[in-house]
Amino acid sequence: MASASRPVSMKVVSVAETQKDESFFEKNERLGRKLSPHLTIYQPQLTSMLSICHRGTGLALGVGVWGLGLGALISSHDISHYVTMVEGLQLSGATLTALKFIIAYPAGYHTANGIRHLLWDTGRFLKIKEVYSTGYAMVATSFVLSAILALL
Repeated sequence: MASASRPVSMKVVSVAETQKDESFFEKNERLGRKLSPHLTIYQPQLTSMLSICHRGTGLALGVGVWGLGLGALISSHDISHYVTMVEGLQLSGATLTALKFIIAYPAGYHTANGIRHLLWDTGRFLKIKEVYSTGYAMVATSFVLSAILALL
């Protein structure tokens, strides 16, 4: 009720007076606001690195599936032709196993971390100590899983 007795006045302002010609950065500089250094001061942590790698392996798997699919559509040969080409390179067993590990690792990592995320969705392992211990366990599991796939 006190605000009803207060006099109110209105002033007509043109649109040109309300628009500023300064940019976001110029305004922040004029007001003395500093730009946050964000990534330049951020210390990488296990959780952030595992998250970035999860996204990267998912991207690699998606690109790989698209590449294989498109390659199969536009290729004039079947898979046996390409197997013969790889055999013709006469690579050593260690080299072939290493190449297979490199190809298998995104699948092993993404699968192991996906299971970890599914466990989180049930409300388990969400305390910071558990997040770190499951992170280390997931990295070890992904190496083991990828090694098994590479040795097949």
